Amino acid sequence: MPIDFKKIEKDLYQPKTTPSIIDVPEMVFIAVDGKGDPNTSEEYKAALEILYGLSYSIKMGNKAILEYVVPPLEGLWNIGGGFNKDEPMINDKSKLEWTSLIRQPDFVTTEVFEAAKTALAKKKPELDLSKAQLLKLTEGLCVHVMHIGSYDDEPATIEAMEQYAVDSGYAIDISDTRRHHEIYLSDPCKVAPEKLKTVIRHPVKRCLNV
Repeated sequence: MPIDFKKIEKDLYQPKTTPSIIDVPEMVFIAVDGKGDPNTSEEYKAALEILYGLSYSIKMGNKAILEYVVPPLEGLWNIGGGFNKDEPMINDKSKLEWTSLIRQPDFVTTEVFEAAKTALAKKKPELDLSKAQLLKLTEGLCVHVMHIGSYDDEPATIEAMEQYAVDSGYAIDISDTRRHHEIYLSDPCKVAPEKLKTVIRHPVKRCLNV
């Protein structure tokens, strides 16, 4: 059976609906940066086409190495240089800055990545593949939770998650390099908003006085 990271690494992809602390290890991703409302932005739509195109090119071109399920779409988000759930601009999604990502198996090196870009460029020459990068990301200590429901209902879940972190002796540690993180386990085109499953993750650090 193909390896499914969501099933073999449940601590990363299947947290409970009550928050918990996790130490996230280094992983390999294909990433594309951009700005704008993901619901209307052509840049965001193009980013997803690039990410899925490259991910499936790698998967199909390396079946002899590993049979696996392409991992879910993820997103790192901020607004004006920093994510803040109380910032009024959160309602203006055109101000969003994002990095969209799809995790890759560990065998994906620069050489594998570049070969996939070459293959995809032949099939879809209209895509600007220069926007894609191979990224190694180590998030480290984080608080995370499974949010079930509409993306617009996330603030209440985030508030509860952050309060749990504080009560557990941690401080939220969001910065330009450690950002609000979402993992999309549901397809919003196929799943009703109230049933969407999204892993929400915020970086934390231990409080020195604890």
